[in-house]
Amino acid sequence: MKFFEETLYNGQGGRLGHGYFQRYQIQQVLFEEKTEHQHLIIFENQHFGRVLALDGIVQTTEADESAYHEMLVHVPLFALDHPQNILIIGGGDGGALREALRHPVETVTMVEIDPRVIDLCKEYMPSLSGGAFDHPRANLIIADGIQFVAETDQRFDAIIVDSTDPIGPGEVLFTEAFYASCKKCLTPGGVLITQNGVPFFQSEELKSSQQKLSPLFKDAGCYLTVVPSYVGGFMALGWATDNQDLRSVAAETLQSRFEDLGLKAQYYTPAIHTAAFALPAFITKQSS
Repeated sequence: MKFFEETLYNGQGGRLGHGYFQRYQIQQVLFEEKTEHQHLIIFENQHFGRVLALDGIVQTTEADESAYHEMLVHVPLFALDHPQNILIIGGGDGGALREALRHPVETVTMVEIDPRVIDLCKEYMPSLSGGAFDHPRANLIIADGIQFVAETDQRFDAIIVDSTDPIGPGEVLFTEAFYASCKKCLTPGGVLITQNGVPFFQSEELKSSQQKLSPLFKDAGCYLTVVPSYVGGFMALGWATDNQDLRSVAAETLQSRFEDLGLKAQYYTPAIHTAAFALPAFITKQSS
């Protein structure tokens, strides 16, 4: 019997020293490779279905990806009034791209550094992207995300950073320079969303990001989702904008936008959207 033992990081690039680990029983390894940028494995698990892990960290599973991708995308896009141009940094599995394209936006630009992640997820986990890579409103760019935001003259209503933990190729996506470049690329009142780990185990990841975002944006904080395969309970998604009204859009407005779109979601609801900004005390302390 084979198992995949997940490497848990503390948000500062080191392994957790909590005497805790998580492992998945592997029914079948579908693909494994050391790409130019990272170690990649896709395997099957009885409960989670197909699982993608990069550098020893589970990124997504077929069974619970909606809890991550829907909250990563729909919270900012329903909060905004008629967003048109969206930027996704990372997200090679295609789940965030799929969800963004469900909104009536003009374009969704996705910048991914590792084309092998895209190719292999399209082949072995096609339900995640659902054909999004071939959508006429999708603009896929294979490039370094930090270089793209530093050099582009395009402006976006929302920037969604669907990154790995701050190790390997994802490390540069947690720097103050990157966040400053993202702000430059936002339209007035636009919003930046980041992956900020599981605060119960990775408190330093959230704290460090908030310390870097707070000087740049009038409203920097986080909201929460729960993804069963991301061990440790609540997962924090960073939230940064100069429009302080965005986090408190009226429930009636969210419901109307949700109904107008006719969205069939597995996790997201307007009520969950509102509740996601209510933080447990221990996370409030970490994010302040």
